[in-house]
Amino acid sequence: MSVTDVLNPAALMHPQAFLSPLAIDDAVERALAEDLGRAGDVTSIATIPANTQAFAKLVARQAGVIAGLPLAVATFLKLSPDVRIQAHAHDGVNVAKGVHVLTISGPARAVLSGERTALNFVGRLSGIATLTSDYIRHAGVTKTRICDTRKTTPGLRALEKYAVRCGGGFNHRFGLDDAILIKDNHIAVAGGVKAVLQRARAHVGHLVKIEIEVDTLDQLREVLATGLADVVMLDNMDIPTLREAVAITNKRVVLEVSGGVTLASIGEIATTGVDYVSAGALTHSAPNFDVALDIDA
Repeated sequence: MSVTDVLNPAALMHPQAFLSPLAIDDAVERALAEDLGRAGDVTSIATIPANTQAFAKLVARQAGVIAGLPLAVATFLKLSPDVRIQAHAHDGVNVAKGVHVLTISGPARAVLSGERTALNFVGRLSGIATLTSDYIRHAGVTKTRICDTRKTTPGLRALEKYAVRCGGGFNHRFGLDDAILIKDNHIAVAGGVKAVLQRARAHVGHLVKIEIEVDTLDQLREVLATGLADVVMLDNMDIPTLREAVAITNKRVVLEVSGGVTLASIGEIATTGVDYVSAGALTHSAPNFDVALDIDA
């Protein structure tokens, strides 16, 4: 891997994904405020002389897809402008166990004070990216794209959805204002499939997509008869029903599968010919990626 001197955290972003610098700054400031409290790192202040320098390596202790490096860099730079960082990887790269992804040098107090915050970001986001990559691998060579959901950690949605992109996945809507997604409760309250779609189409502009969730083939047929939906979400359907739904639709709308999707089931789901599969597990159940900061004495 090449070595890059990092002056700007954004330089380590995935080349095909975007994470706002404002989101990075906000997340880092909130995380450091949570960890440093009112008095700072009292342990480092008490035990490390102010002029002491440290040299450290951020090490991947397992194989997988790295994500969150811009946040780690921003963490250390926020604590001291004198920290120097070299990158041996960027977000979205597959790394082997034991690979050094960053080297950090500078004031020891800043390095030690930022350690846990930096590791938390990289561990969490790399875990999501790695799990997303695993889902894509299990889906095999099909047209199906793997998407996230809104089942994210409160306050960290932009970061976690970015991590899904780092793993090769795609983003569903970021919030309730992105697009219209009509769920079963909307249908129940609005008075049925046709009524809810008519109201939705009358309300939105020409650039707003309308997706509607169905859990039976009869509902799917009713949606298709209206011609008012752009995307249909097939909720908690078994494999034979999904295959029939694809045949009934005959490419008239985009089809998305949702509900209880796992690594064990994604492969067979993808073979049905659906366009998208959304899995909340990508963000709500991703295991932490094992990463550490090793100090060179």
